[in-house]
Amino acid sequence: MRKNVDAMIIGFGKGGKTLAPFLASQGLKVAVVEKSPVMYGGTCINIGCIPTKVLAHQAQLVSELKVADSEVRSRMYEQAIREKDELVTFLRAKNFDNVSNQPGAEVITGTASFLSPHEVRVETEDGSIVLEAERIFVNTGAKPFIPDIPGIQSEKVYTSTEMLDLASLPRRLAVLGGGPIGLEFASIYASFGTAVTLIEQGGNFLPKADRDVAEAVQQILENKGVQIRLQTIVERITDEAGTVKLSLLSPGSAEELEADVILVATGRQPNTEGLNVEAAGIELNGRGFIKVDETLRTNVPNIWALGDVNGGPQFTYVSLDDYRIVKDQLYGRKLRSTKDRKFIPSSIFIDPPLSHVGLTEAEAKEQGYKVKVGKWAAAAIPRARQLKNTDGFLKAIVDADTDLLLGFTMFAAESSEVINIVSVFMNSGQPYTVLRDTIFTHPTMAEALNDVLSQI
Repeated sequence: MRKNVDAMIIGFGKGGKTLAPFLASQGLKVAVVEKSPVMYGGTCINIGCIPTKVLAHQAQLVSELKVADSEVRSRMYEQAIREKDELVTFLRAKNFDNVSNQPGAEVITGTASFLSPHEVRVETEDGSIVLEAERIFVNTGAKPFIPDIPGIQSEKVYTSTEMLDLASLPRRLAVLGGGPIGLEFASIYASFGTAVTLIEQGGNFLPKADRDVAEAVQQILENKGVQIRLQTIVERITDEAGTVKLSLLSPGSAEELEADVILVATGRQPNTEGLNVEAAGIELNGRGFIKVDETLRTNVPNIWALGDVNGGPQFTYVSLDDYRIVKDQLYGRKLRSTKDRKFIPSSIFIDPPLSHVGLTEAEAKEQGYKVKVGKWAAAAIPRARQLKNTDGFLKAIVDADTDLLLGFTMFAAESSEVINIVSVFMNSGQPYTVLRDTIFTHPTMAEALNDVLSQI
């Protein structure tokens, strides 16, 4: 079977699922190809941002209520899994409908592989379809990277995707990797009462953060019961009767660690397997991501790549901005590009969340800035005391010569909301004193921006 369309989007990620109905509204015939019906809507709503934050919220409630009974914690965990499933199911259907209900757009479930720059074969349950399209947008995302460790094929080893389907609360969890995914899961399960050991090959915890920030995060996680093992390599994983054993090697010592479940959170890699990009002539970079220019066009003029697969910052909101760039380039004033992205905020949803935008103090000094630094303890914020979450602090980095805010870190309750205010302000290019003197409602975490910037 052969079918012609004006535009084809491979993958149901944020950028692609937003682009599809827009293109259809412009009168184009659009096909969205997604290989799995449980991935309608993309990574974020199915196996990423949304489900993990449901668990993080419930885990925070367990901590706030100081639930001591292990059976109660287990039941609360199981309830959280059910609530996560209900929300994901709802959002998945809503995302599917948003595309399929748009006149001119259709969703085809199957596995795509390029035949040429304009042709893609899609293997569906009902047979093979060859789609020919004038424009093609690759939006296949990324997937967990699995390191080459003997025994890692054990049924007790999970990726972040598989952990979200873990119906029962494990008693002992080993987390391989100290990045954002590993930290979030470590915080979640420790809050539910699981004994968590986080294993990191590197010698520095949160190596990209300032040391005062990293030390504070490490201390909070350890206070939750997370054991953090730095400079530690997993040499082998061995199944035991009902458990799994990790053979660990660190400077000067070797030991065994038993766990019920192992989470592999050692990074992510582009999801291009089976896509046969070579047939289209699409170039990849050294890490296997699709190479794009500042307008997200590949080296093949009629093919673009959006979202995680293009090697940009792996956030769903960046994928959404990819859509904005493509929309402007095709139907707008052709002014938008990745060069516009100056200050992209990020949050790691541990408890409390760690949020950051711009430069760290160390980065600013390395780049030759003369800096002024302001810090403010979360415990001094009335709203933090209302929330009974007084851990952490705020830290602002200002250029002493221009009074511009260079960077901001907030390790405190509701930082994932406050960081967006700072990001908008930094993009405005105004001196830090404007934000310092802005009027905020009370009591809020945002009003602490007045306080931290008053320390400079």
